[in-house]
Amino acid sequence: MAGRRMKIPVLTSVDPPEIGHTQTKSYVSEGRHFWSQPSLTRPENETAAVWQALGEVMDPEIPISLTELGLIYGVEFCEGIAQIELTFTATACPCIDFIREDVQTRLLQEEWIDRVEIHEIWSPPWTNDRITPEGRDKLRSLGIGVG
Repeated sequence: MAGRRMKIPVLTSVDPPEIGHTQTKSYVSEGRHFWSQPSLTRPENETAAVWQALGEVMDPEIPISLTELGLIYGVEFCEGIAQIELTFTATACPCIDFIREDVQTRLLQEEWIDRVEIHEIWSPPWTNDRITPEGRDKLRSLGIGVG
């Protein structure tokens, strides 16, 4: 895209000491076809718009969004920087790098987002209590029981 400035993603991670993650170079998730086109104008409520965009990022293993799974603990937006508090279903989740990349890629599609900072949160740990009612309905429709 002509005239578009380069965005450099920033990732901060506090991994549990006993678990190390290898960096995945790149992949294209199957869930990207759910993504809407980037906004042509700056939204009035940037934080709400970030939440909405994150609602389009799907878990790589099942067709349910990160927000429906309750993996997003918090969102802040200030001066072009989207700060995302993100957790995973387990410290050894095989999709950690894929999820990080999808969050970065989806949010950086928006012209009004200059940088994405992902802060991994391990405490409190994720439990299925964080799954939204909509997420529970989707999981049940896929034949996946939710306690």
